[in-house]
Amino acid sequence: MANDIVNVEPDDSLKTWGWVSYILHLIVAICAVLPGAQASVALLLVALVIDFVKRDNAAGTWQASHFSWRIRSVVWAGLLYVVTSWLWLLFLVPGWIAWSLISLWFLYRIVKGMIRMNDNRPMEPKDVI
Repeated sequence: MANDIVNVEPDDSLKTWGWVSYILHLIVAICAVLPGAQASVALLLVALVIDFVKRDNAAGTWQASHFSWRIRSVVWAGLLYVVTSWLWLLFLVPGWIAWSLISLWFLYRIVKGMIRMNDNRPMEPKDVI
């Protein structure tokens, strides 16, 4: 009984909140890739708060995987930035390369999520990591 799948009626407001979050993430991701364009960390934090607050409301819907996808994207990118931050202190070029690759990876994840959400499809379980 605990593993039964519960069909929950779709909530259009969840999709709207998902789009707001994706757009905020997209702004941050694009600014991370473009030299000289810096988006505020506040935008990322607002998007992350939206994802944490609305994630429980999305439980049992296809949109739940999108909230988890965005949260994991931010957490992994943040960890990767912290782990590679020492490269900036020792060597400028390796730090720039590492952070550029992380930023491109983050942008890829956001765009992939936006495409799947636009098609009303969940993130696949294998994609959620």
